[in-house]
Amino acid sequence: MDTSEIFSGYLIWVITVVVFLIILAPQIFKILREYERAVVFRLGKFQSVKGPGLIVLIPFIDRIEKVDLRVLTINVDKQEVITKDNVTVNVDAITFFRVVDAEAAVIQVEQYIHATSMLAQTTLRSIVGQVELDELLANREKVNKNIQEIIDRQTDPWGIKVVSVEVRDVVLPENMKRAMARQAETERDRRAKVINAEGEFQAAERLVDAAKMIETAPAALQLRFLQTMNEISEENATFAFLPLPMDFLEAFKSMKDRGKEG
Repeated sequence: MDTSEIFSGYLIWVITVVVFLIILAPQIFKILREYERAVVFRLGKFQSVKGPGLIVLIPFIDRIEKVDLRVLTINVDKQEVITKDNVTVNVDAITFFRVVDAEAAVIQVEQYIHATSMLAQTTLRSIVGQVELDELLANREKVNKNIQEIIDRQTDPWGIKVVSVEVRDVVLPENMKRAMARQAETERDRRAKVINAEGEFQAAERLVDAAKMIETAPAALQLRFLQTMNEISEENATFAFLPLPMDFLEAFKSMKDRGKEG
């Protein structure tokens, strides 16, 4: 065997090894990001959770399931729900959750994202159906907290932590919207009348206090009269009405009576 044949055989062997490694490399080496974990199954049996960084696997024997540890969101589509006081509303929500146990998320439940979404839908319908419309509109934070606690408790065996649940929109029937608008208008009118009545009452109290003050100090009325005249004189008015004290008119009446007697 000459040198060229030996070299050709060696070259073929090297090429074969390189091609084999190129084919097997993706099966042997995996690179996981910081937020990823790999659940490794060896011949179908759970082996370990690996990552992040470079991990080494046995080709054709090890199989992995990647799990994202970041906070994920689920949009809960609009659900038609009847509240406790028999009002039909359409509500939707958004659920924030993350995986805290990659092994449980893969082994304990099939498609944990879909399962959490379905659970969020049923829990939303259940909780909204247990509250009245006024509570749903006024205490939405409490409703959100109740939904979050229930979902978190039920997904805990799956290795999932529900961070929060937010009810985004509550759509009311048109007749209910009109009724609530009339109720709000009536309430505003009632408050306006109460405020006006309180203002009139306070003004009457001030007038009574002023009358008592004038009764105890008659000179205060004269000072007020002079102040009014000063204010009128500062304005460029063609006509002016000047209030006259009753004592002033009584003086003219006395002069008239003395003239008749004379």
